[in-house]
Amino acid sequence: MTFLPQPCEPCEPCDPPGCAVLAMPSEIDFCNAAGLLPLITAAVDQHADGLRLLVLDLTATRFMDSQGVRLLDAVRRALPGPARLRVVAAQRGVPSRVLELSGLRRDVPVHDNLAEALRAENGTAKGGAAA
Repeated sequence: MTFLPQPCEPCEPCDPPGCAVLAMPSEIDFCNAAGLLPLITAAVDQHADGLRLLVLDLTATRFMDSQGVRLLDAVRRALPGPARLRVVAAQRGVPSRVLELSGLRRDVPVHDNLAEALRAENGTAKGGAAA
């Protein structure tokens, strides 16, 4: 049975100003994807005045189907104004492969780790998104 986890709340001392990092659940599928969107949107709304970057951390996500792709696309489209979406996913993990096969990886940068995603926000990453 899949449950509706709470993405972690942005941690101000840990996250750079204007950035929010949300850890995603171990599974994202038809059972929980629709319920995750309002949770993510609520977290974004808390930073709406100055949010520049939302990082969704899928490193703990072991399974993701097409509903996960739809979720990420909906989040990307719902972000306010100049805010951008980045994803952190294990290079050889299921989410990374699903994002590659779906083509969403062309629209949403995917990084191997959180530090890399945040460095890219600061303009210090080399080579952009991870392959």
